[in-house]
Amino acid sequence: MSRAPLALLVLAAAAVPLAGCGGGSQATAGESARSFDVKVAVASFPAKQSVATPARLRITVQNTGDRRIPVVAVTVDSFNYASNYVGLAANKRPVWAIEQGPGQPAKPPVETQEVSTPGGGQTSYVNTWALGALSPHHQTTFVWRVVPVKSGSYTVHYSVAAGLAGKAKAQLASGAPASGQFAVQIAGAPAITHVEPNGKVVTGAYPPAP
Repeated sequence: MSRAPLALLVLAAAAVPLAGCGGGSQATAGESARSFDVKVAVASFPAKQSVATPARLRITVQNTGDRRIPVVAVTVDSFNYASNYVGLAANKRPVWAIEQGPGQPAKPPVETQEVSTPGGGQTSYVNTWALGALSPHHQTTFVWRVVPVKSGSYTVHYSVAAGLAGKAKAQLASGAPASGQFAVQIAGAPAITHVEPNGKVVTGAYPPAP
């Protein structure tokens, strides 16, 4: 095989996005079956979005207990939807394309321009990202930079865990699971804007979601 085709194959492999799976190396052996008190200090995701307009999902987790949390992880289950359309190689289709996930950007695997950095928090668990241990009374922030690709109304669910093996639980002060949801409407076109006489750009209403 010549060098040119081989280089193309390497670049093609590097361009495949890792949407929260296949890249983590966090250990799960020896995880204790116990609960850790946390607080979701920030949970934000725009309620109104439009196709092809970037958005950010942000979740800040605070350790409110007196014990160090082994691994803080967040699972988001609604970036995709299932399609039964005939002929699809996979039934999971994206609602949001993940431009960058939580964690520090990884170095490019080849000497080329970074196009879509998945972030260093991806794990081998589907739709789960982890940012390592969290000391008592400290907090860490998960940020997903996404782009909506399908219009409609969706409910995005998230849950916080204190480990990756399913034994260490994250709970609120009330004892309830540390989880939540966002109701999101994605319009097929951006919101209508206009410019006022003073030069200020004012964003109007989004077109109704189908």
